Amino acid sequence: MDRTLGLRPLGRTGLQVTEIGLGTVPLGGLFAPVSEPAAREVLNAAWAAGIRYVDTAPMYGIGRSERLTGDLLRERAGGVLSTKVGRLLVAPRAGLDLAPPPPRNPLDPGWHNGLNFQEKFDYSHDGVMRSFEDSRQRLGMTAIDILLIHDIGRLTHGPLHDHHWAALTKGGGFRALEELRANGDIRGFGLGVNETQAIHDAMDEADLDVCLLAGRYSLIDRQATSLMAKMQRHGVALVLGGVFNSGILAAPKGTKATFDYAAAPPAIVALVDQVRHICDAHDVPLGAAALQFGLRHPAVSSVVLGVRSLAELDQNLGWHRHHIPDALWPEIDAVIGSGES
Repeated sequence: MDRTLGLRPLGRTGLQVTEIGLGTVPLGGLFAPVSEPAAREVLNAAWAAGIRYVDTAPMYGIGRSERLTGDLLRERAGGVLSTKVGRLLVAPRAGLDLAPPPPRNPLDPGWHNGLNFQEKFDYSHDGVMRSFEDSRQRLGMTAIDILLIHDIGRLTHGPLHDHHWAALTKGGGFRALEELRANGDIRGFGLGVNETQAIHDAMDEADLDVCLLAGRYSLIDRQATSLMAKMQRHGVALVLGGVFNSGILAAPKGTKATFDYAAAPPAIVALVDQVRHICDAHDVPLGAAALQFGLRHPAVSSVVLGVRSLAELDQNLGWHRHHIPDALWPEIDAVIGSGES
């Protein structure tokens, strides 16, 4: 294993994960199609580079990502796998009642070559249990290390949030996850979300092990600072996703970039230009600073990076290895602020 990819404990689960994990959202066809041979090439190269933590979900490519991930991990020892619950995949048919139908998630631009299934949100006890079994079938694996409750929160569900939260709490969704953990079917559970409030609320309802938070603790967005302190007090591990804020912190200067899954507003573009100027003065690529920023925090077990090509994988690994002088960070903090924004 590449020694530059250090291992970190994943909270109280007894698992250790590489500090860089592989996110499989792009391999499901986010923003652009990825062929099956190209996806397999990325997965195998990530493993060869020493990455031993892979995160997937039924949503990613509407089942496609889980199938590809299972093919990677099924006959390899030493990997750690997380997938998600909260969405069931059902075959489309005339008159199907999704009860209620999934609302359009503003953070979800759709899948270019996803499988032909429909999503049905279900955070109840039976929904979580079925999702777990369905994922095992798609993965072709009996063992799943971590289950994350996917996209619970008002950002995704809007006026339907209370309905889904009731399914997770009063309807037994949390209880199902506790049963799976107690029976040894999983090593731990938590949330996989884009919003901090959902994790705050969930920690008041259940004994979480690990959460994956995307885009809310990054080089230019510090809004998760108080949440991370709370997670440390409760022994809940944190995995960071979206450290490039959906593209703007990895894109070359002058190119059109996205922030929070939409076109970057002028104020954000100007802020990123300021940070880029500081990085340039220290001979540090902006992407390297964005990648390594989160790993500096003691609450963080791993940073999950989604890639769609060998070139992106190589670039991320290079950014991870790039030396960053200590003097860089306080200069960036002076522009962004080191606490909640």
